[in-house]
Amino acid sequence: MTVKRNGVYWFTHDLRVNDNQLLHKAAQELDELICLYCVPKITSFLQRFAQQHQLGKARQQFIHQSVHELSQSLRRYDQTLLIMDRTPVTVLRHLIENYHVTHLYCDQFAGSDEQQVCTQIQQEFPYLLVSQLANNTLFDQGQLPFPLSELPSTFTQFRKLVEPLAIMLPCSRPSSLPPAINVQLASLHLPLAAPEQTLYPGGEAAAIVHCQHYFATPSASHYKKTRNALDDELSSTKFSPWLALGCVSPKTIVAMLHHYEAQQGQNESTYWIVFELLWREYFYWYARRYQSTLFQFAGIANKRPLTSFYASRYLQWVKGHTPYPIVNACMKQLNETGYLSNRGRQLVASCLIHELGLDWRYGAAYFETQLLDYDVASNWGNWQYLAGVGADPRGSRQFNLDKQTELYDPEQHFIKRWHGEDNVTDIYAVDMADWPIMPEDKE
Repeated sequence: MTVKRNGVYWFTHDLRVNDNQLLHKAAQELDELICLYCVPKITSFLQRFAQQHQLGKARQQFIHQSVHELSQSLRRYDQTLLIMDRTPVTVLRHLIENYHVTHLYCDQFAGSDEQQVCTQIQQEFPYLLVSQLANNTLFDQGQLPFPLSELPSTFTQFRKLVEPLAIMLPCSRPSSLPPAINVQLASLHLPLAAPEQTLYPGGEAAAIVHCQHYFATPSASHYKKTRNALDDELSSTKFSPWLALGCVSPKTIVAMLHHYEAQQGQNESTYWIVFELLWREYFYWYARRYQSTLFQFAGIANKRPLTSFYASRYLQWVKGHTPYPIVNACMKQLNETGYLSNRGRQLVASCLIHELGLDWRYGAAYFETQLLDYDVASNWGNWQYLAGVGADPRGSRQFNLDKQTELYDPEQHFIKRWHGEDNVTDIYAVDMADWPIMPEDKE
């Protein structure tokens, strides 16, 4: 008797049907399919370091919109997306035990927590056939000219080795999907904000529209000159929110870029878009290589920075009440919109690490709760880099905040727009035990 092949596709950061090789694989191998998404939760680690109990409003809305769009896409295949507010281990265990699941499909995770879920489930159900693919990368692992254990220690070394590799064209969407299994679990209905209340609408359709709009302008030909702007719609590509949730694949973006170059010509700026995607690629393999070390204080360098924890300083940083108006403006923008430019991220990270003397993990964790484009590998890898415990051979990076203000906001338009000069507070207002420190002339 032929055993029916029932499978679960566990969607995480691959919320699309286009250029989804793993979904193609499931379509070819299964008789029946359950499509699953588990809403991300704040872990105890994140609560400790971010001092937050839920994701930021903007990030939640972007996730909800992206999941809703995926659900609509799957309905066109007569499929149902099961949206659950429980831990993935709990849900997967229930589905495997109650619906004769024989196959599990999921991303080849950059995050060690998600990979641990996969490992645990496979240990509990040894007969389960687990298929994992790197679903959001430019290259497959088999293309890399080195074993993962020998990942180059710097981005430059990595880039020189992978730049000659061919980036494959994106694949089409599946023509059909296996029929859905009737699961007797109540799917969560995610609240959606009105479109005008969101900075960027989530989902695959919105991702494609945004990319098409960007390449319909000449912005790509000037990208390298404008990419460090603090607050301008087309100064940078803004692809990252949709890349982070897998609403669009990097291969799709490269294919659109090549089409643009065929019509408008190549230059250093169009190359720089691929250059930035290669940074993202490096951090993905970096996270795969170092796993839980990505979150450790001493980082991959096993070098413990000199820090102290001042609760008042961390709160100043979060709220944008530091002595540095450029930092304050950036943090207020992040808190309100979930967006922060690449230059802004470097400035606020440098401030937290060097001016405030805090453990870099507090900043990385707070970013995780707020950023629309939160990507575990890029976020934690970049924070390690700036803190001097990661892939930067030159050690930690400290920016002169006054000089950076002169370079990137000389007229202070950005600072004024985001009220960076409001509620400025001296970092020495209290000591480590929160005892007030009196000014010298009042002692």
